Amino acid sequence: MLTINFDPFPILETERLLLRRININDINEIFALRSNPETMKYIPRPLLKTNEDALEHIEMIDAKIENNEGINWGITLKNDPKLIGIIGHYRIKPEHFRAEIGYMLLPEFNGKGIIPEAVKEVVDYGFNVMKLHSIEAIIDPENFGSEKVLQKSGFVKEEHLKENEFYDGRFLDTVIYSLLNKI
Repeated sequence: MLTINFDPFPILETERLLLRRININDINEIFALRSNPETMKYIPRPLLKTNEDALEHIEMIDAKIENNEGINWGITLKNDPKLIGIIGHYRIKPEHFRAEIGYMLLPEFNGKGIIPEAVKEVVDYGFNVMKLHSIEAIIDPENFGSEKVLQKSGFVKEEHLKENEFYDGRFLDTVIYSLLNKI
């Protein structure tokens, strides 16, 4: 079985980005991400309503890191410490050497290649440091932007599940993409 340890917290860098630990100073940006109906459009979770909700979300992220159950990075530009998005490995299944990747970005940064750049680094970390065999992404079939990112990043469509999730009074489809570690 896979052994996961996020201590010390790994800071990742790309050409333009710094992926760092999310902290309490990011409360406004976490609130902006998770309270915006546009950024949450394809994420079947309740919108944050208060800064207290944002603080609880940061505490949940920290608890998962501390317990080696998941890891989220705050996405920042190298020349600006302000958080512009989140990316991480969720639902790590150590017994299967598999994790789910997820990400979100403030709308004003969409279309700049930030998420594909961050995905590449987080996938490399998953395969080379965490020693994962596969990484999956579960998306809404209408989320064409995320689908393009995943395809560009080498993920392949595994499955389209019909009405497998119930949220907000309706059944939703999900699509699973995955990437195998070929190393």
